Amino acid sequence: MSVYVMSDIHGNYAKYIQALKTIDFNDNDILYVLGDVVDRGTGSCKILLDMMYRSNIIPLIGNHEFMAIIVLSKLLEEITEESLKDFNQEFITGMLNWFANGGKTTLDEFKQLSAENRQAVLEYLQEFELYSEIRVNGQDYVLVHAGLDNFERTRKLSDYKLYEMIWAETDYDRVYFEDKILVTGHTPVSAILLDKSADKIYKKNNHIAIDCGCGFNGKLGVLCLDTMEEFYF
Repeated sequence: MSVYVMSDIHGNYAKYIQALKTIDFNDNDILYVLGDVVDRGTGSCKILLDMMYRSNIIPLIGNHEFMAIIVLSKLLEEITEESLKDFNQEFITGMLNWFANGGKTTLDEFKQLSAENRQAVLEYLQEFELYSEIRVNGQDYVLVHAGLDNFERTRKLSDYKLYEMIWAETDYDRVYFEDKILVTGHTPVSAILLDKSADKIYKKNNHIAIDCGCGFNGKLGVLCLDTMEEFYF
């Protein structure tokens, strides 16, 4: 059994499948996907439909899933006078913001699904966890999409709001936990290092950042927490 982490697939189905084949992912392994499965690429729903039938893939919610849920759940509602009231300026602004961040490709793909699969995909998205705490080879890890805004060591993880975990700006120069490693996606390593060519998993100060830029035509990074072996696609 091996434990893997990946994040920010952003609709790149080919790299996702290549990753599973390369690591020889099987029923005895566990894969944590740290959000932003959807948007930008054209295979978001295809990835979700594959993930949802694998009980050993554990998805965490990212900001892109959050934006998608808001729009897709509303679009699947029966149109009534009451529901039309929710199509207000705030909703329209949110939908346009989602589109501006790559959501249009997800919506286009979603519309091609059967009614049954549309409902299944939406329900699956709504089941994504906010964070996970795991222990591998005696080392404790905190897994979350973006980080922990307003971080305090005395603060329980359950006390953080959703937006503090999916939109956080993590300070990778600061040690958050002395005895745990915080594993995050969301911010590409190239943005952390201010180096456009940086495309490898970043480890420093009890942080591991695993977004290697797949959503921007870069690499999809996968890390095995048992061996610390890195894979790139």
